[in-house]
Amino acid sequence: MFGIPEIDISGLEKLKSEGKIKLIDVRSEGEVARGYIEGAEHIPMHLIPVKANEFCAQTPTVFYCQSGARSGQVTAFMSQQGFSNVMNLQGGIMAWMRSGQMLAVPA
Repeated sequence: MFGIPEIDISGLEKLKSEGKIKLIDVRSEGEVARGYIEGAEHIPMHLIPVKANEFCAQTPTVFYCQSGARSGQVTAFMSQQGFSNVMNLQGGIMAWMRSGQMLAVPA
């Protein structure tokens, strides 16, 4: 998305391997039930404004959704709230799967 900080799959993999990231899935419960990126925390998009004060400004935070559109909106919102260390996953979980990565499935 234009004008918001984004990260690609390889950048996300690097941050995950370094353990220096908070990964947030903003999709619906039904979408998450079909699979998610390992290590992600699920916070539906509509709850982000309510939970924004729970985020640490120093921790790099990556938001993702199905395609990157909703998580792009969340990233823009969080940036407007003064968070400078937030990023949108380019292409969302669809790009993750296209890159050959596996999805975790809820138990």
